[in-house]
Parts: sequence; structure tokens; C-alpha cells
Amino acid sequence: MRSSEVSEAGARPTLEAVAARAGVSRATVSRVVNGEAGVREVLAVKVRRAVDELGYVPNRAARSLVTRRYDAVAVVIAEPETRVFADPFFALQLRGISKELTAHDVQLVLLLTEGRADHARVGRYLSGGHVDGALVFSLHLDDPLPVIINGAGVPTVFGGRPGWTGGEDSVRYVDCDNRGGARTAVRHLAGLGRTRIAHITGALDQTSAADRLDGFRDVLPAGSARLVAEGDFTPAGGERAMRHLLDRCPDVDAVFAANDLSAAGALRVLRAAGRRVPDDVAVVGFDDMLPVAEQADPPLTTVRQDIEEMGRLMAAMLLRGQDRCPVPDESRARPRGADVGHAASVVLPTELVRRESA
Repeated sequence: MRSSEVSEAGARPTLEAVAARAGVSRATVSRVVNGEAGVREVLAVKVRRAVDELGYVPNRAARSLVTRRYDAVAVVIAEPETRVFADPFFALQLRGISKELTAHDVQLVLLLTEGRADHARVGRYLSGGHVDGALVFSLHLDDPLPVIINGAGVPTVFGGRPGWTGGEDSVRYVDCDNRGGARTAVRHLAGLGRTRIAHITGALDQTSAADRLDGFRDVLPAGSARLVAEGDFTPAGGERAMRHLLDRCPDVDAVFAANDLSAAGALRVLRAAGRRVPDDVAVVGFDDMLPVAEQADPPLTTVRQDIEEMGRLMAAMLLRGQDRCPVPDESRARPRGADVGHAASVVLPTELVRRESA
């Protein structure tokens, strides 16, 4: 005889089936499943037990009509997939985001932008009522995504200090102390007695790279412009920049690279040129991405930022604005603004990690 709780073999359990098993009304089951208040604990316990016994899975589409929530967050990375899947920075940040979203039963939807044509697609998706909010990072200064996302009307948290006019005061973002970390790196090199310290920048249309260049210049305001070479946060960019530096200033004795990947590229060029690291040229990176920094030859001295924690805090800040989770742990961050969860920014500290390259 077929169970009255399931209408046909293999059919998905319904709210009615859960209500019958728990001995309560369908409305009571709906309130419990949707996390609404007003249900006595003894009844809520019965409903949860029935849900577990029957293996009931809420219909997200139906539930969203009631709760106005989609239990999904879009992660928008303003880079092509070839860059995203080759750079461990993005994997670390996504891991932090994923852990926080998973802890609150929220799905991650990854959106990448290969080119300008993808921006309209992202805008349409965000405007279409598919997600509860967006986490956006790796923006470039001329990127139209902030305007598009603002037009979509979804709550948003940005990774990195916004570079558009007025952005820093009006949006929520998570970043690290890029400028302060750069100062620490350059002061370390100067403290080693290095006098011809060069800088390989990141992509200067991104605020992180601009801030790290400013930190370099804070310590060496009178430094020669010939000791600054533009990179793009990639190993190949680091190689090109290091070759330019050796051509222009062959007596360079230290290099601060804007990230670990650029530093790894610089190390390869120095080795090919017969320059010993750190004897002839000391090298410091930025990020402390362990697969890169520890496996470099020699292991890389670098400025550590907690990339995974940045991702976690982005997700926590977004969910906090939806009353899904408590305020992010302020003991691990320096919040800027009165309320971390609402219209505030968080700037994480950095620290120098010393290894063999400097």
C-alpha cells in the first residue's frame, strides 16, 4: 500500500506530506521551513523532524515568491576566465566567499566578463530576479560594471577600494592596507642597506596597484622614475618589467613587486641574467600566496594579506545586510564606518613575511 505522505513512488515529498507526518497545518510547516517567527518551539521541532525523516527539500522557486529571497548570490569577477583560473588569488578569494555562503545555505553563482559584450549580460542577469545580491571584485577604473550593477538595484559589496568618484563614501567594500603594506616592503629593503630600489607595479587602472605605487613613493619620494616599471599582476608582466629595469638601471639592487606572481616572473629574469637573489638583488612581493611564495626560487619574502578572509568578509557583509548572519569578526579587521554590516568598509591589516629572497 502506498504511503499517504508521498503520492507516487519516487515523488518528491511535499509540504502537505510534512504537515501530515508532523501533525500540524501546512501553514505551520511553511513558516518553519521559511524561517518565519510565530511557531511554538514544540511544533517547530516536530516539523524539522518530519522534514528530516521524509527528506523534504524546499522548492526554491516557490519559496522565493513568499520570502522575496532567492538564496543565491552572484560573484562577478571583472576578468577573463583565462586570468581567473590561472591566478591563485581568485581561488583563495572564492574559497572564502564560498565558505561563508555555504554556512548560510546560499548558492554561489559565478559570472565572468571576457569583454564589454558580457557587461550587458551580467546586468540583465542581476536585474532578472535571480540573486539576492552581488559580490564584485577586480574592477578596473574605466569598468562600466558599477553603473550597470547600480542600475540592477541589487545589494552589492565590492572587493577593493572603489576608484570611481564618490565611491569610497557610498559603497560597501573590503580591502587590505595596500599602501601601508607597500611602505613596509620598501622600508624592509631600505633597512637591508639597499639603495637602488625598484618597483614593478600592478595594472595601474586598478586601485590596489595605484595604492601600492603610492606606498612605494611614500618611502622613496625622490626615487628615479626609471626605477618604476609597469606590470600587470601576471608572471609575464613581471618578466617584462624586470627586463626593462635591468636595461635602464643595471645596478638595481632591490625590487618590490606589486604581487607574488610579478615577483616570480622577476626572479626568473634575474636568474637568467646571472643576478643572485638576495645577494645581488633582493626581491619582495605582495599577497603571500603560499603556492607561489613558498615554491619560488628562492622562497619569496612578501607582504601578507588575508585573501581568503577578505572573501569571507565580503560575503558576511552582504548577508549581514540581509539579516542572515552576525556582524563580521572585527578582531581580525579594521572596520571603517559605524556599522560593518551597513554602508561600511573593512580594511584588513598586512604584515611582512620574511623568507630567503630579501
